[in-house]
Amino acid sequence: MSSDEYIAWRNHFLLLLDRIPTPIAVCRADGEITVANPAMAAEWGAVPGRLRGRNVLDLFRPRATAQLDRLGEALRLGHRSRYRVEVCWPPVDADGAEREGELLVDPVGEPSPTYPMLLVVLRVRAAGPPPPVAPPEAEVSEVEARILALAASGATTAAVGKAVGLTVDGVNYHLARLTRRWRVSNRTALVAKAYVLGVLSPGRWPPVPAGQRVRSTQSPHMPPEGTR
Repeated sequence: MSSDEYIAWRNHFLLLLDRIPTPIAVCRADGEITVANPAMAAEWGAVPGRLRGRNVLDLFRPRATAQLDRLGEALRLGHRSRYRVEVCWPPVDADGAEREGELLVDPVGEPSPTYPMLLVVLRVRAAGPPPPVAPPEAEVSEVEARILALAASGATTAAVGKAVGLTVDGVNYHLARLTRRWRVSNRTALVAKAYVLGVLSPGRWPPVPAGQRVRSTQSPHMPPEGTR
């Protein structure tokens, strides 16, 4: 390969590397970084040029030294497999939690008596499980939420109706609708289900609705005429 061809190939490689969203670096066998893409630099709140010359082991702390020893031995013997190293590193935000992931290390380049270059790909592990998604049935209207809170406090059907501006039949309509939707058999179970689904705020007395589960719009299913 001529000098011009090498420069053109290298520029093309760097251009592709910059566009890859996965954190990637190219290192010498001793861990010195020669090239890092923006995604890798972003893990340190830096630009790629700032990582050049740094040692990858100064940035990422191995979880198990045995994995690192295995990689060193493989390089010494000229093996060309992929190696995984579990690592952790500090967050960019000083108040954040320690980051975790793994480095996927691949020896690259033509076989030679000298140690090869290493292509290092970082797989970032999520900080924790994704937040649970509330089931669709957990969402209630403002009127339903108020009825549930009053029922949880022990109010009679007549008292609930007076508080929310409905007749007794109107209150019973909403309670029966929620009972069917949540597949419970009575008012006690209905109140318990409301707490389980997060419709009512735990640890509050008198009971109050939990705002994140309450629709601000009117329920689409209105009680029939004469029951309100």
